[in-house]
Amino acid sequence: MAVRFALEVQLKPGRSDDVRRGYEALRERLAQGVPGLRAHQLCEDADDELHWLITSEWDDAESNQAWESSDEHRALTMPLRDCWESAKRSHFEVRSEYRP
Repeated sequence: MAVRFALEVQLKPGRSDDVRRGYEALRERLAQGVPGLRAHQLCEDADDELHWLITSEWDDAESNQAWESSDEHRALTMPLRDCWESAKRSHFEVRSEYRP
């Protein structure tokens, strides 16, 4: 069963460019392929430059857990985490879907 993870973050003031640079390094690695990863996105709130959302969709929770517990993931996300004032993680099981 597919799963989606969402990480809602509030940035420290002045760190938006750092987040973009840090995410680019992560995105480049993800583009090489991570088992089970279907999609990954970085989203900026259109009305609040300090409010961001990172989402990922996976084949299953185990694939996500394997990636998140890796040293590589930790190294790539540490620069991002340094930019966050706060973060809240949510996990959803995909029950229904439409893709044109």
